[in-house]
Amino acid sequence: MSNTCEFPRPALTVDCVVFGYDGGAGLQVLLIRRGIAPFKGAWALPGGFVLMDEGLEDAARRELGEETGLKDVFLEQLFTFGAVDRDPRGRVVSVAYFALVRPDRNPARGDTDADEARWFEVDGMPEVAFDHGEILGAALERLRGKVRYQPVGFELLPKRFTLGKLQGLYEAILGREVDKRNFRRKVLAFDFLVALEEFEMGAHRPGRLYRFDRRRYEALVKRGFLFEL
Repeated sequence: MSNTCEFPRPALTVDCVVFGYDGGAGLQVLLIRRGIAPFKGAWALPGGFVLMDEGLEDAARRELGEETGLKDVFLEQLFTFGAVDRDPRGRVVSVAYFALVRPDRNPARGDTDADEARWFEVDGMPEVAFDHGEILGAALERLRGKVRYQPVGFELLPKRFTLGKLQGLYEAILGREVDKRNFRRKVLAFDFLVALEEFEMGAHRPGRLYRFDRRRYEALVKRGFLFEL
């Protein structure tokens, strides 16, 4: 009996949606300018083909490092995209991942088959190659749902932040304004925000600084705590 596969096999790729937030430019996404065909010169999500001897997440991390210089970031699998005509090179299925990082700590740089890597505001993105607009839309929908029941937004903030900056982050992710008084009442009711004896000075009254205590949060979750905003 032959072990040769009798059916044509599609190629497998990974694509990475990397979100960032710098407190001023709104929610951002990391794109690369393709240095090879197809869509040479076009903007796209970082990614590429999976090698025969590596796992999916390993491939995503390798491509992300090679094309943008980003390493040691938390990746979460998003969805599998397999439309028949999604890639002009042939039958290609892509597994997408998404990550949350701080652009000020992760400056982008293009490498290997990426001529350039750059952060773009989600609301001001250029046209992207392949079906990457669809992938980005799915990642944004996942993020908007996720911040309501998990405190993932703190991955995008400095270790010390004001409630105003926390609110600004949630407004950037959700794409709308939130009620200031109601938002602060809810977040201050959580026992994992630690008020510091430090203040941020600005044009208006000084803002108290806080930090996110992950140990407290994880202990609360073990006791059945549900995070919801």
